[in-house]
Amino acid sequence: MTATRKKNNKSNILFRYGIISVGFLLFAILIGMKLFNTTIIQANAWNERARRDFNKIDTLKPERGNILADNGNILACNLKVYDIKIDLRHDRVKKRKLNWAQIDSLADSLDRYYPRIPDLMSRHPDTIKKYSWHRKLKYEFEKDPDKRTRSLRFVKKGSLYDFEVIKGFPYLRDFKGKGSRNPLYKEERNVRIYPYGRMAYRSIGRVNENDKGEFHGYSGLEADLDSLLYGKEGYAKKVTLTSGISNWVTKPTQRGYDVQTTINIDLQDMLEEQLLQICRDSHAEWGTAILMEVETGEIKAIANLENINGEYGEALNRAVRGFEPGSVMKPISMMIAFEDGLVKSVNDMIDCSPFQRTSDPHAPTVKSMKQVIEMSSNTGISRVIFRGYAQNPEKFHDRLASIGFFEPMHSGIAAENIPMVRRLVDKDSKGNNITMTARHLDLARQAYGYNTTIPPLYTLAYYNAIANKGKMVRPHLMKRLIGNGVDSTLKISYIREQVCSEETAEKVKICLKEPVWGPHGTARAVQDERVVIAGKTGTAYPVFEKGGGYDHSRRRYAFAGFFPYDNPKYSCICLILAPSGTSANRTSGQVVKNMALKMYSRGLLDNISTYTEKRGDDAPIVAASSKASPAEAVKITKSNKTKSIKVENPKHKLAINAMPDLSGYDAPSAIKILEEQGVNVKCNGAGRVVAQSTPPGAELRKGASVILTLRN
Repeated sequence: MTATRKKNNKSNILFRYGIISVGFLLFAILIGMKLFNTTIIQANAWNERARRDFNKIDTLKPERGNILADNGNILACNLKVYDIKIDLRHDRVKKRKLNWAQIDSLADSLDRYYPRIPDLMSRHPDTIKKYSWHRKLKYEFEKDPDKRTRSLRFVKKGSLYDFEVIKGFPYLRDFKGKGSRNPLYKEERNVRIYPYGRMAYRSIGRVNENDKGEFHGYSGLEADLDSLLYGKEGYAKKVTLTSGISNWVTKPTQRGYDVQTTINIDLQDMLEEQLLQICRDSHAEWGTAILMEVETGEIKAIANLENINGEYGEALNRAVRGFEPGSVMKPISMMIAFEDGLVKSVNDMIDCSPFQRTSDPHAPTVKSMKQVIEMSSNTGISRVIFRGYAQNPEKFHDRLASIGFFEPMHSGIAAENIPMVRRLVDKDSKGNNITMTARHLDLARQAYGYNTTIPPLYTLAYYNAIANKGKMVRPHLMKRLIGNGVDSTLKISYIREQVCSEETAEKVKICLKEPVWGPHGTARAVQDERVVIAGKTGTAYPVFEKGGGYDHSRRRYAFAGFFPYDNPKYSCICLILAPSGTSANRTSGQVVKNMALKMYSRGLLDNISTYTEKRGDDAPIVAASSKASPAEAVKITKSNKTKSIKVENPKHKLAINAMPDLSGYDAPSAIKILEEQGVNVKCNGAGRVVAQSTPPGAELRKGASVILTLRN
C-alpha cells in the first residue's frame, strides 16, 4: 500500500514537472519566435528606428549671462525657481481616507503663507471666500479620485525653502519618502530676475520665452546684446552604455557673457528720485533724463517716468526718441557758426530785429553771441546761420551730417532713433519747385530747433562734445565683457575725433554759461555757487499724434548742460512734458541742478565737499533713530551743535499689529521696527522717512507690504 502511494506521488511530481517544463519550453519558443520576428522579419523597421533615435540630436540651452552695474552689482541674472505641486491622483493620495479636518488645516496654512492672491486676508470677505484654499481644495478632493488633477500648484516660482515648508504642513507631512513615492513634487525652471526692480527698466530691458523654451531679450540691453548674453547652444545624442541608453554631450553649452554696464546704481537712484520729485510737484505727463560722463561717454544714469492714473511709473525710453528740441538746438547751430567763421568772437554783434516771421522780445535789438544764447534769441541765431547758408539752404543739413549728426549712436539702448532734419532742396519728392522763401523760412526754424526731430541723447552728445573740447565720444551703456576666458574692457570710441576745434568749443562753452549766470539768462534758477552749471533751456509744443499740428495747450520743457563749468565731469539733459504753470528753468533745469548738488555733496565732482560744509548757522538735522544718540551724531558730523527731530517711540505709542508713525526715522530703524512685526518693507529714496503707504494706527497684518518714502 505504501509502495503504491509512493509510486503515485512520483507520477504526480513527474507530471507536474512535465507541465512546467512544457510551459518553459513554450515560453522559450515564443521568445525565439519574437526574437526571430524582431531580428529577421522586422529587422529593417527596428534598424530604421534605432538609426533615427541614435542620430537624433538634442539641443541643450545655455545659461544666459548677467547684466551688471558699473561696480559689479547685479542688475539682471538667472535664478532657479520651483513650481510646487501635488499629484491628487497619486496612489498614496487615493488610498488615503479623507480627513477633512487635516485638509482644512492645510488650507489655513496655505492661506496664511501662500495665498492664491496677494494680501488675501486683508480683503473683502467675499473675495476671501472666493480665493481661499478651502474652496479650492474642497472642489478638488470632492471629485472622483481618478478625475482629480495631477498638478495642483501651491506655489509659483518658489524656492527650496518653500518646498520644505510646505512639506511640513498638515496632511502633507504624513507623506514620507522622496521622488515618485511622494505626491508632493517640484518642477524646476529658470527665470530672469532684476534685483533692483524697475530701476533703469527700459535701459536694462526684459526677456521673453519663445515657443522653443528659449529666453531672448525684447527690449533694452537684453535685446541689443542678446547674441552675447544668450551664449551658445550645446548638443547631445543617444548612445548605448553598459547600464543602458543615455544622452552623450557631443558639444557642451557655452554660457553667455556677463555684460558690465556703465550704469551707476547710486546715480541712477538719485536721477529717478529727482525726476520723480519735479514731475510729481508739477503734475507733468512724463519726464526723461540722461546723465553722462563727459570724458568717456559712459551713460551713468537714465530715467523715464510717466503719469499713469495719477501715479508715476517707468515709461517708454524717450531718451532715444525724436522730439522737436526747441532752443537747446541753438548752441549746436552756434558751434557750426563759430567753426565756419560766420562769427569770430563771443562778443561779435548781430542784428536781432524781426526776421523770417520771427521777432525777439528781448532788448537790446543788437546782441552779442553770448547774449543770443543767454536770452535765447531766435532771430539772432537765424541771422548768424543765414550768413553761411542763405544761398544754399540744403547745405545746412550737409554740415550737420559732416559732424555725424545722422549716424546711429549704437549706444546699447534699444529702439534708438536718429535725428530728422529735412534737407532744404529746391524740389519736393514729386519734382515740384519749392520757393527760396519757403526754404529760408525752414532754414531759420531749423537753426533754432523747429522743423526737426532730435532724440535727447543726440542733443546731449553734442553738449558733451562742447564740454569735452570738441571731442565727440560715443554715448554707451556697455563697459565690459566677462566670461568664456574673456575679460575685456571696451575702449572709448568716438563718433568724431573732433566735431569742432578746441577754440570753437571754448567759445560755445562761454556762451552756454550765460543762460544760467547772465543777468538776463533764461535759466537763472539753476544757479548755485557750489556747482557752476552751464546749459541751455528749450521750449517746444508737442505735436498731435493724430492729424499732426501743434498742441498749443501743452509745452515740453528741456534743459541740457554740463558741470562743473571749469572742468566738466558730467553732462545732463532733461525733458518734461506739460508741467503745470511753470518753465524749463523751474522744471527740467531743476532736475539737472539737483543732480549736480547731490553729486557735489557726495564728493563726486573731484571736490572735497562733505555734508557738513557751507551750512552757515544752520545746525545739521539728525534723522531720528532707535539707537543713535545726539552726542554720537555731534561727534560724527564734527559739529558744535545739532537739532534733532523728536518722535514718539512707535512700539510704545501703538498696540501690536498697528502701523506706527515712522516720520523722521532713518531707514535701518524704521525697517527694524516693522520687521519685528513681520512686515515686508520697501524703501524709495534715501535719508529719513517722510511718508508711508500704510497710515499710522491702521491694522498691520503679518506678511503685509509697506512702502516707505525717504528724503534727505
